[in-house]
Order: sequence, then structure tokens, then C-alpha cells
Amino acid sequence: MDAKKMEAGIRLFLEGIGQRFDGDDLDKTPLRVAKAWVDDLVSGYTTDPVAELTYVASPPVCGPVLAKDIRFSSVCVHHLLPFTGFAHVAYLPADRLAGLSKLGRVVDALSRRLQIQEHLTGLIAATLQTALAPQAVLVVLDAEHTCMTLRGVRKEGSRLV
Repeated sequence: MDAKKMEAGIRLFLEGIGQRFDGDDLDKTPLRVAKAWVDDLVSGYTTDPVAELTYVASPPVCGPVLAKDIRFSSVCVHHLLPFTGFAHVAYLPADRLAGLSKLGRVVDALSRRLQIQEHLTGLIAATLQTALAPQAVLVVLDAEHTCMTLRGVRKEGSRLV
């Protein structure tokens, strides 16, 4: 990622809405915003989600594994506005059993990118399929989108599942 280009773009954006950089606290805003995007909001581009999903051999008899209520945040590719919610990730192991914290790491690595929720759901499932080769995978995301609550129809509390 090119944080300098991001900083310059944010400065242009702020100038575009009429902001002036005359010694007040706004001078450092472009740098702070670029850092927030690089370090947090789109940090998933620097992480390989398959590498995050380490595993051990599963026991001979193993039932389904479900990790629910994994908090996540992402950014809508259409409006660059955040959406946040919970991921529920389940799989039926074949030969590989993932560490439970690894499921949360996969969700984080993939959610910290620009996308739509439907794509994120598929990416998480595909990553589990690739890394674990389970008998079955199920991923459900439940999120509130600020592109629907803060703009447009402005339906606060509505969720996409």
C-alpha cells in the first residue's frame, strides 16, 4: 500500500469540501486518516488468510465445529463506508482441525479489505475449504451497513444476513 498517495488524496478530498490547512489540528488529519486505513481498515491486504489457518490432525470421531459471534468490521467497496457485525463460522472436519482462534484470524484477514458482504462470506468459506479440506463449511455473516443506515434510505438497525 502507498500511504503517501493515500495521504495526498485525503488532503485533496478535504480541500474539495472547503477545508483549509492553516495551522490548526487539520494539518495532521491526512496522515492520521491514511495511517488508520493502512494499519486497520484495509490491513487485510497484507495478510494471507490461508497461512493464518493452522491446524492439527483431527480425532477419528469429530463432530461439527462452530465459532459464533466473531466480531468483524469491513468497508463497503461501493461507498467506502464501514459495515460491522458478527461472523458465524462452522465446518465439519475431515482430517484437519483448526485452532479456534485461527477462525477469528481468517475473518479478520479477509474482512479488512474493500468488498461487499456477500463476497466476504464466500471468501471465508473458500479459505476454510482450501486450508482444511473439510467435509462441509457454513459461513453466516450478520452485519449493519452504514451505507444503508447513514445515507440513502437511512434505516437504522437494519441488518444484512
